[in-house]
Amino acid sequence: MADLKRVVIKVGSSTLAPEGEGLDRAYVDGLVKQVAEVRARGIEVVLVTSAAIAAGIESLELAARPSDMPTLQAAASVGQVQVLGMYAALFAARGITVGQVLVTRHDTAHRQAYLHARDTLERLLALGVVPVVNENDTVAVDEIRFGDNDTLAALVATMVRADLVVLLTDIEGLYDTDPRASADARLLEHVAELTEEMVSAAGGAGTGVGSGGMATKVEAAKVLMRAGIPMVVCDGRRPDVVVDAVGGKPVGTLFAGGEACLGAKKLWIALGGSPKGAAVIDAGAVTAVRERGKSLLPAGVAAVEGPFAAGDAIVLKDLSGAVVARGLAGLSSADLEVVRGMTSAKIAEVLPAVAGVEVVHRDHLVIL
Repeated sequence: MADLKRVVIKVGSSTLAPEGEGLDRAYVDGLVKQVAEVRARGIEVVLVTSAAIAAGIESLELAARPSDMPTLQAAASVGQVQVLGMYAALFAARGITVGQVLVTRHDTAHRQAYLHARDTLERLLALGVVPVVNENDTVAVDEIRFGDNDTLAALVATMVRADLVVLLTDIEGLYDTDPRASADARLLEHVAELTEEMVSAAGGAGTGVGSGGMATKVEAAKVLMRAGIPMVVCDGRRPDVVVDAVGGKPVGTLFAGGEACLGAKKLWIALGGSPKGAAVIDAGAVTAVRERGKSLLPAGVAAVEGPFAAGDAIVLKDLSGAVVARGLAGLSSADLEVVRGMTSAKIAEVLPAVAGVEVVHRDHLVIL
């Protein structure tokens, strides 16, 4: 941790607005103080924040979180002003300027737009600004939502090639079993390799206030570990937790291990766009793409979940439904439904226009 130059810090709604009772401004002031201390060490910081909707609910004096999209977006519109105003005032009191960056999957799914977003973040950092990043909930609908800011934080970290990601949450870290269900759950302080047991222990969504849970953090860790970017998940309300995490002290769970093996484009494939569908593949195809580095051919596809077009992001699942990989489709779901399970020779007879086309080329494939 001694050579850190750039850190992404993500704080969730359940930490910023516990129990959905509105923004805890005293807590945020303490967080900003820690960020200022980190920056005083010469480390650049990008802050990924949640709580726009929670802040909007508070400002609009709504009795509960809305269930319809227009009211959720209206609450986010009001809340984004509250959240940014709060950060701007607290950082300004310490002589620090912030800049707001709002994104959706639509903004990052296209390679050129993704690169423009990256350039904006880089320029803000070069100007000495703390970028405050959030999902643009005022226009996001299910089809273009990240759905949780853990994924967004991982995306931002890969964009700016961060040296560390710190996820501030309402739980101490990853346990070997669900601590809400077992008093014997043990905190895992260092994870060098994610196993299926760990993924299962991560469980589902967290509180009703936030949209993520430990499962989304583990998914983010999967990609970041392959990008060579360490990630810490920790209790956001632990005193000086950000300073300690950046200083290399043991807080929560540190996900770090292995060698960085994903380049910039594959990191974009892994995180940039929301998957439009899936190809369910047989055991032989799983072995071919996972262990032998092969492209996915139609012969290995057992089922198709769509619709999707050629060029869309899709996931590859094994026969049990577990996600094996993610990639850019070479075929549309309609064409793949016709040729799935066929050899190349048979495809040339049935649908010659797609003969020789891979379902996902290995250059556009990321194993998860």
